[in-house]
Amino acid sequence: MKSIQSIVVCGAGTMGSGIAQVAIQAGLKTIQFDLNESALAKSKETIQAQIKRLVEKGKLSEDQKAQMLGLLHFTSSIQDCKADLIIEAIIEKIEVKIELFKQLAAINGPSTILATNTSSISIDAIADGLVEPSMLVGMHFFNPAPIMKLVEVIAGKHSSPEAIELLMNLTKTMGKVPVLCTDSPGFIVNRVARHYYLEAMEMVSNGLIDIESVDSMMEAAGFKMGPFKLMDLIGMDINFSVSNIVWEALGKPPRLTPSPLQREKVANGELGKKTGKGFYSY
Repeated sequence: MKSIQSIVVCGAGTMGSGIAQVAIQAGLKTIQFDLNESALAKSKETIQAQIKRLVEKGKLSEDQKAQMLGLLHFTSSIQDCKADLIIEAIIEKIEVKIELFKQLAAINGPSTILATNTSSISIDAIADGLVEPSMLVGMHFFNPAPIMKLVEVIAGKHSSPEAIELLMNLTKTMGKVPVLCTDSPGFIVNRVARHYYLEAMEMVSNGLIDIESVDSMMEAAGFKMGPFKLMDLIGMDINFSVSNIVWEALGKPPRLTPSPLQREKVANGELGKKTGKGFYSY
């Protein structure tokens, strides 16, 4: 069985940048691809700052920093996207993901593993749009990727057992904890977590409590971040999209109805940290 030595990360947003950082910290040759040059520049700046911070904290030496940053290359040309593994971390629109994977499959050989970081779109639905669906697997990191340990490795009905095993092993090499799950609405975490967000928004909408109090109490109870702070970090558009996908895929059960409060935030462009305003102002 081959090992994974090189990775392409498609997408230079918060998640893509985080995954690229995780990859170079694991000693993997990494290419980050995005059509947006300014997004690539911002990602480069962010990753460099994060690695520098690890040096300042004494967790890395200057030599290790140089070695890691030397592994990372940035490109806006899809023709450069050749590797043992390609991880897609772009917009949560199935047609866009399928088109990207088709282009990547044409550039790479049949042994290249294609992994989607989707948080809720069906792996099988994406795979059904590809010529060779067996090399598509879900590899769902959590935000912020350099810190969060859990990675969901999602097996679709077509996914190659060898590809699954390689990703499980790679996840461990990255210092993460892989959990294997089968393709289902919301996978594991996002399905369970819907209530964390939805019940909090329901209580606020009904005037039972305010946003800051919910977050403070949940954090005091042991959660790293309250639901409203977490939605702002993830991005309101992404979180709302996941809620809709899970709700519709499960037959629109009332308990999982997406919140009008969040719908309004998305409509107003108040998407959280990335726009400077969500439930909080930044």
